[in-house]
Amino acid sequence: MDLRETAALSIVGLTSHKLRTLLTMLGIIFGVAAVIAMLSIGEGAKQESLEQIRQMGISNIIVQHWDKSEDGLEDAINSDRNLSQGLSREDAEAIQRIFPLAEYVTPQREFKSKALAGSNTFNTMVVGTTPEYLTVLNARMSSGVFFSEEDVAETRRVCVLGSDAKRALFFFKDPIGQRVKIRSQWFTVIGVLEDKGAAGGKIGGVLEVRNTDEDIYVPLTTVLRRFQFANDEAELTQITVKVTNSESLSEAATIVRAIMNRRHRGVEDFKIAIPEELLRQSQKTQQIFNVVMGCIAGISLLVGGIGIMNIMLASVLERTREIGIRRALGARRKDILSQFLVESLMVSLLGGTIGVILGYAIPEVITLYAGWRTIVQPWTIALAFGVSAAVGIGFGIYPARQAAMLSPIDALRYE
Repeated sequence: MDLRETAALSIVGLTSHKLRTLLTMLGIIFGVAAVIAMLSIGEGAKQESLEQIRQMGISNIIVQHWDKSEDGLEDAINSDRNLSQGLSREDAEAIQRIFPLAEYVTPQREFKSKALAGSNTFNTMVVGTTPEYLTVLNARMSSGVFFSEEDVAETRRVCVLGSDAKRALFFFKDPIGQRVKIRSQWFTVIGVLEDKGAAGGKIGGVLEVRNTDEDIYVPLTTVLRRFQFANDEAELTQITVKVTNSESLSEAATIVRAIMNRRHRGVEDFKIAIPEELLRQSQKTQQIFNVVMGCIAGISLLVGGIGIMNIMLASVLERTREIGIRRALGARRKDILSQFLVESLMVSLLGGTIGVILGYAIPEVITLYAGWRTIVQPWTIALAFGVSAAVGIGFGIYPARQAAMLSPIDALRYE
């Protein structure tokens, strides 16, 4: 009996009990869909983390001002303020002067504000920084130029827009040379940064990363001299140190911490983070998540396989006389084995196909409604489909062998 005849007989056997066949496939469908969906969520989280680390700089050390009031430590603030005034430009200069591995040291002063251009407004983060920002944060210009050392020295009112800020304030118009109002100050737009496309979040659950495409950048000296801040606020919110040798980031962070501790007289009013190390922690957590979700999906496939075995054993029992008649008419054991094995394989492959379609749709729905980034890789579809086929064969062999080993005489006598 050739493969075509075997397949035809298998289809007849499966379609004679449509509901039972469908219920048998459900375990495979949900298992395959779960495998694809979980792996796509994990891959999306991985790519998000990689983009965040590129945004923060793979060879950077981040020194951030620690606002203890946000952590409910108001009592410690007054005593600390007598010893340290928080991050300052002098801290950045000390790191640049003392630390030989510091290639660039970029001070930043950030504050939230509403930007106005014509009749358009946009809530943004204003970032006062220095020209080294482009190199330290791996940023590129889409149009125009970044501000220069001369702009910083002259405290000029110029600004560079993030891509989202540009779209919100000017839509499709060229913003170069146009004016933007921040608080009571007017700034001339001299450039627009390329779209980084990285969403906000936390690296390793510790270092906060925002969508920098929404930021507006101005010279640091302009921010410090033209805007009023509370007396108890630190001069800087962040210092980013780009290290020449990325292989010694941990040792470099220890040196930076020692410099800061000495300058701040032992007051812990700052936090030091290494994005690369936090990324590794995040990836380890993600790997654990993938393993757990993979096990859950695997259990679903296992249940589906057991369902296939159960239904095929029931089918063998129901069709015992049919098997006896076929054997009496000359069908060989391998023909019976092939028929039931093909039936099992068809159930798993059809369930796998539906599961692949469902598994591709679920990440799209998650992205649409939950805003999570998901990436369906071709190899995940191949893996899930291959596993479903393996389940069909693996759990179909035993029932098929049981059918093939039936004695024709006993089968014909079966009532």
